Amino acid sequence: MSLLELIAAADARGLAASGAACLDRCLPQPAEGADPDPLRPLWAGCADPGNWQDRLAEARAALDALPDAPENVLRIAGLLGEAPADRSGEELRTWADACSVLALDIHRAHDAARADAAELVERCRAGDPAGAGPLLAGEAARQVRILEMLAEIGDGAPTGAGLRQVMDVSTEGQRVLRAAASRRARVRG
Repeated sequence: MSLLELIAAADARGLAASGAACLDRCLPQPAEGADPDPLRPLWAGCADPGNWQDRLAEARAALDALPDAPENVLRIAGLLGEAPADRSGEELRTWADACSVLALDIHRAHDAARADAAELVERCRAGDPAGAGPLLAGEAARQVRILEMLAEIGDGAPTGAGLRQVMDVSTEGQRVLRAAASRRARVRG
């Protein structure tokens, strides 16, 4: 299934976790003294739908407290501000979809500048990564993997089931993007 199909078929838990994972992967290396994991409360909200609204507010406050936030953090904070207070319905699907697009766009920007950026991101979401750089193609594959992992967990599973594995996949993706951003900064130097 393509990324678009997986998002369309995902349940509320899958949408919340995939959206949180997309945003988490795109956070830059924290500045010295800054919160190393400002979206941690959002993960707790993914595990317990009853706490989603409170955890969402905590994550928003943590991002707002970051001094001199770079552009990517401002984009993430903007999407976090658009997250629905109720962890259900089409608003959640729309939000998770926007998180997917943001993550792919940020990864694409670290691959190389391309005139057809929006078209390339949409092709990757539709399942055609031809012409995508390794970061963009890897992020599209990571998003598919996360949604497939969450879809495999049955309805009878505990509310937080699978989140540890999703967080592990997301953390690895975060390391890859941060390393690429660091290399790019050194080259520009």
